[in-house]
Amino acid sequence: MKSLAQLLTLLVMLFLGCVSSWAQSAPQVRRVVTEVNEAGKAVVLFDDKIDLSTLRSPNPAGDVWITQQFPLNFSQGPDWGKTHVGVSPGKNGTLFRIVDFVPTTEKIEKLPVDTMMKVVADNAPKRGMPPRHSMMHRTRTVDYALVLSGEIDMLLDESEVHLKAGDVVVQQASNHAWVNRGTQPCRVAFILIDSQEP
Repeated sequence: MKSLAQLLTLLVMLFLGCVSSWAQSAPQVRRVVTEVNEAGKAVVLFDDKIDLSTLRSPNPAGDVWITQQFPLNFSQGPDWGKTHVGVSPGKNGTLFRIVDFVPTTEKIEKLPVDTMMKVVADNAPKRGMPPRHSMMHRTRTVDYALVLSGEIDMLLDESEVHLKAGDVVVQQASNHAWVNRGTQPCRVAFILIDSQEP
């Protein structure tokens, strides 16, 4: 099923023509990760930049950090920010992601209404209404979202909420779509936490 989701994502990207030249310039986010070293001192483990790419949708996104267990084990391992996951973290995991939502286009609006739901199918809760927008989806996670810059509309089953920089959302495994009806990108920070079936 994962390969089907990857194929659908690739087809969406081909259809969208890799969005705008703004998205193609690979925006970046600085990431600083700390740890406690063997001497008990707090030190910087990573201080680098994360590329926001357009692999999963028309919106450039980059994973900052991923955990794959709870409670978390702080033993030194690989760069967990470079672990590959889908739209959601794995079982008992968390995912910290930055997304730059590009202004919507006619092509995005005309995609099949179940486009994003097919991409997240493996992790979609069974309970919920059919999607009403091509970018609408739900995941078996609690999502903390903080709008960092710009403005965006969050579509729900029968309503929508307009959000601006500084606004926060707690998304609890419910249908939603992020639609940028403005002219500038909207940057949102997300922390997704695996959950039980709602």
